[in-house]
Amino acid sequence: MIYWELFLAFLIPNIIGYGGGPAIIPLVEAEVVGRYGWMTSQEFAETLALGNALPSPIATKMAGYVGYDVAGIGGAFVAVSATVVPSLLLMIGALGLLYRHRNSPRVKRMSQWVRPVIAMMMAWLTLGFFMESINTSGMLHTFLLGGVAAVALVRFNIHPAFVVIGALIYGALFIS
Repeated sequence: MIYWELFLAFLIPNIIGYGGGPAIIPLVEAEVVGRYGWMTSQEFAETLALGNALPSPIATKMAGYVGYDVAGIGGAFVAVSATVVPSLLLMIGALGLLYRHRNSPRVKRMSQWVRPVIAMMMAWLTLGFFMESINTSGMLHTFLLGGVAAVALVRFNIHPAFVVIGALIYGALFIS
């Protein structure tokens, strides 16, 4: 039963999510945290931060971690398969059709309408993480970490992995 739930928890977001790994993260959170309760919002946020610091696609890393956490190696295999196989089959099946109509105004318009929806979903996820951080770590730590991270990423162009590592060290030293 747990394998079936893992399969559905990652299959559904990957089928209805459009825009790649970052676009499906809010949908995965709704399943993993909201529907099945395998993680808290804080644990999901920490897993997402760690996953973003590592190379390779975020969706497969999240699926592998959650699957392993819930049901061991078999769970990781089921979750990663549910993440990868639908996209792979759809790509193979639709590639010819999309290639033939790549210059179609309808296809271009469809892509333009989807982008704002993805942006709003990502904004909603960010707001949720922000509110969770204020509730668990306090406003001072949240704004300090956010501000320093923004300056490090934008102004100094520091790699996100180093920013995450710095935030983890700060959290270990100053947030208990």
